[in-house]
Amino acid sequence: MQGTSRNLYRAEQVRELEHIAIEQYGIPGFKLMNRAGCAAFELLRSGWPNSHRIVVFCGTGNNGGDGFVLARSAREAGMNVTVYQVGDTSRLSADALHAKLLAEQLGVVPETWRHQALDSLDVVVDALLGTGLNGAVNNHWAAVIEAINHSGAPVLALDIPSGLAADTGSPLGVAVRAQITVTFIGLKQGLYTGEGPELCGEVLLEQLDVPEQIYQTIHPAAILLTGSPKFQPRRRTAHKGDFGHVLIVGGDYGMSGAARLAGEAALRTGTGLVSIATRRSHSALLNLSRAELMCHGVEQADELYPLLKQATVAVIGPGLGQRRWGQSMLKAVLGSGLPLVVDADALNLLARTPHMRNNWILTPHPGEAARLLQITPAEVQTDRFKAVQALQNQFGGICVLKGAGTLIRTPDGYPEVCTAGNPGMASGGMGDVLSGVIGSLMAQHQTLPDAARQGVLTHSLAADQAAVAGERGLLASDLMPHLRTLVN
Repeated sequence: MQGTSRNLYRAEQVRELEHIAIEQYGIPGFKLMNRAGCAAFELLRSGWPNSHRIVVFCGTGNNGGDGFVLARSAREAGMNVTVYQVGDTSRLSADALHAKLLAEQLGVVPETWRHQALDSLDVVVDALLGTGLNGAVNNHWAAVIEAINHSGAPVLALDIPSGLAADTGSPLGVAVRAQITVTFIGLKQGLYTGEGPELCGEVLLEQLDVPEQIYQTIHPAAILLTGSPKFQPRRRTAHKGDFGHVLIVGGDYGMSGAARLAGEAALRTGTGLVSIATRRSHSALLNLSRAELMCHGVEQADELYPLLKQATVAVIGPGLGQRRWGQSMLKAVLGSGLPLVVDADALNLLARTPHMRNNWILTPHPGEAARLLQITPAEVQTDRFKAVQALQNQFGGICVLKGAGTLIRTPDGYPEVCTAGNPGMASGGMGDVLSGVIGSLMAQHQTLPDAARQGVLTHSLAADQAAVAGERGLLASDLMPHLRTLVN
């Protein structure tokens, strides 16, 4: 049975779910293994219907046992199957040994991997390591993984691509690059963030017909943010005052476009009024490019105070810079008490003088997150769940850690993972658009958690719609018409 759950788990939690199915519901472990291997084979046939020659790499744990079951099913279907056994066969688990013996009865006799060439294959099946890997992949296993990745054949990974950390989405030295990953019983959180999406390809869940009741016994570690954003229709008597006033603060010399993008994104997602506080030399030009933006030249903090009093929400950071002007603007905004979206250089300045508050949403990319946490970007990416939790703990409010598999962490509840978005978003201005979208939803009276999750989802889906014409060359401003469509 294929599942559609939004719940994400750590590897140890899935092992506990499996343990409950075996011990409390009396489902033999080998029966679950057989279901897993057979389900994976059916997915192989549906994913590559014309495949005939397949190679299966089996480790010594239950993941290898799943591979033996798949190999047996493939042989029964008349396919040309080669199985390579990797690792010490004396360490085969009891269920994996049983699966291996059944495969051998059909003539599928495992061969020892000796760096054989992988030529003219239709599919390679990765059943090497599963979720039990804790440290870096060692030299022998790494050589096998490299051979799989260089085979030129599409790869089906069983449960998780070997070498990928199930809890973090970080490769443990080297990892298999799969086109399809079929994962069993529960979705692992590392499949959806960091390097997980790149290495897993399409992810399919097979719950193996375990009783639904077992999922009530363990709280998930995270939640997938999927579907479409939800917005209520407006009253016929609505007026602009009903939908808030967003103040964008930013646009130091040479960076006025960032504030402009944030401002238009706020308008396109439905806020009633948008003001921009920027350098005086920019204000008239910004107003000409988008007449609906109210642009104010602000050189000193005391010129910002009247604008702050009129605003419902402030967005600070797009094009702010880190010079004296940006510092004075941030200080004034922080003193206003307004609900805030803090992005870009406002985050870099915050890293110098950190403090905590509850009524803000921080939207760092990994580099900004690293500065806030005083670690390296690589350390952030090694465990994005840990990083977003640390950010929320240290700074309060809501934290949105951008990147592949954007994470949203609130003070309560589970971290949420957005699976929408695409590599075309790796261009200047995308973050400015997101900050404007989130600020707009806050001004329209959404709670901070809802504004963060709906803002991230709307922004990512708009980028996916805009990328239909191609990911390369996607501009942040290309999202604007799609934002408008999504909020309606």
